[in-house]
Amino acid sequence: MTIDSKLGSIIDRFDFPGILGDCREVKTGHINITYRLRFALPDGATRDYILQRINNYVFKKPWEVMENVQLVTEHIRQSMTRQGIDPKNRVLRVVPVKGGGNMVEDGDGGYWRAYDYIRHAKTTDRVESPAQFRQIGAAFGQFQSMLSDFPIEKLHDTIPHFHDTRKRVGDFERSVQLDVAHRAAGVREDIEFIRSRGEVMCRIVDMLNAGDIPLRVTHNDTKINNVMLDADTGEALCVIDLDTVMPGSALYDFGDAIRYGASTAAEDETDLERVALDMDLFAAFSEGFIASTAARLTPVELENLPVGALVMTYENALRFLADYLDGDTYYKIDYPAHNLDRARCQCKLLTDMEAKRDGMYTTVAALCRRFT
Repeated sequence: MTIDSKLGSIIDRFDFPGILGDCREVKTGHINITYRLRFALPDGATRDYILQRINNYVFKKPWEVMENVQLVTEHIRQSMTRQGIDPKNRVLRVVPVKGGGNMVEDGDGGYWRAYDYIRHAKTTDRVESPAQFRQIGAAFGQFQSMLSDFPIEKLHDTIPHFHDTRKRVGDFERSVQLDVAHRAAGVREDIEFIRSRGEVMCRIVDMLNAGDIPLRVTHNDTKINNVMLDADTGEALCVIDLDTVMPGSALYDFGDAIRYGASTAAEDETDLERVALDMDLFAAFSEGFIASTAARLTPVELENLPVGALVMTYENALRFLADYLDGDTYYKIDYPAHNLDRARCQCKLLTDMEAKRDGMYTTVAALCRRFT
């Protein structure tokens, strides 16, 4: 095994045990540069770790990201221990730097961190069954529950206004007016779709501002591949990718998971007839999530969970369309109309959610009665 001397010097600064035996780049993921390390221990066993270079173009203050991660993972570990749950392999553990700290600066403006590797686990990019999605719902619900007593004032707001729908709507209007890519004329119906729902989709922001629902620790990227599943049993083990953890609403985490996991199609599907909300998957995730959070979330939060699905689908449609109007400056695209296709797919999903709104509320209400 040959590794770059610079990478080797970074590895040496972490408090890893044993002797490095293998180092391989992990190609999955689009934000950070990731390596899997394997160390040989004196007793002949091996132990694996994840090493990552934090993308400090996306995260301008990586030290704040890591402070959030450290605080949240330690809180979860303590919560599990109090409940008699062994936290090993069930919560990320930050590997300390020799001499103290949780990050290594490489001298070229790069910041590195390391985690214990979650053993005997896998992830999935598409929901394979309602039972699997129920497990994922339980994992994100447990994440909320374990952090329900976390002092929110300790968290950094690492991406300001991330889910500020009113600001997002205002930014969208500026994109329409500026029309820098000269595309607005061809998407007037799409623009009007977004405009017609702007006010009602600010409901979560309004509830937060009015104090009707509390600020909580939110994951903010509740895609299904951010839950590690036991490779044999499929049981949810650990929530990962905590870079976007910051203050927000539990409704956002619930809603984004539904938007991504309960859709019958990929988020850039061009055949809109294939795009719909799968109510069986909605019910499965809701069951797992509510079973884990019913004793922790407020009645107002629980009854408004479907709002999260509508708002997060709307927000993604708005952001994709704005980026298309801006000339595709934010999201990576594979072809010129990629962001437009993404926006239209999300608009179709939102339309189907609106048609199934009563069913969503009925399902959530029944589960709330069952678990409270």
